[in-house]
Amino acid sequence: MIESPDRTPLPRNFFERPVLEVAPDLLGRTLVRLTDDGPIELRLTEVEAYAGEADPGSHAFRGRTARNAVMFGPPGHAYVYFTYGMWHCLNLVCGPEGHASGVLLRAGEIRVGHELARKRRLSARHDRELAKGPARLATALDVDRTLDGTDACAGPESPLAVLTGTPAPTDQVRTGPRTGVSGDGATHPWRFWIDGDPTVSPYRAHVPRRRRT
Repeated sequence: MIESPDRTPLPRNFFERPVLEVAPDLLGRTLVRLTDDGPIELRLTEVEAYAGEADPGSHAFRGRTARNAVMFGPPGHAYVYFTYGMWHCLNLVCGPEGHASGVLLRAGEIRVGHELARKRRLSARHDRELAKGPARLATALDVDRTLDGTDACAGPESPLAVLTGTPAPTDQVRTGPRTGVSGDGATHPWRFWIDGDPTVSPYRAHVPRRRRT
């Protein structure tokens, strides 16, 4: 059986391009997560680009560490980080190896595996809220640090893959500042989303944490 072109996983050279090309081109694509309980498929509707050591907003801005090592590796791999002591977030490494660029997957529409996503997102009032935000997306898809370094280009047996599918039309793609980024990277218009999609998360500017007195 010949696999339909829109069900073919994106090749590694797709991710080997500059991050600002890859990020908007991911919109509309289907992210497949193979869990122990079955598959979950999500149409990507919102992403953010991070340009490694050239980007103050990136985890790789100050160089390589044990935490961000995957970002410096081959493109097409998953970089998963743990934040605020409770949430995971899923990124896809892109650009030439060694440059540490990545795309944060911020939101999407669950299209397959609703019942599996709902079990992990009991607080979601509507299906459109299942993966509305990066932590919610990772929770709905059962993503944690065990998937850090997963090769999303490895083929149908990989626990993560992005299918070729149909990218969002360029006239529907919007761009603006990234959510919660402070300092020199706060105004970079590197957040991309599909205009009018109900699964896109609301923009929030960075709010400095108050020190306890």
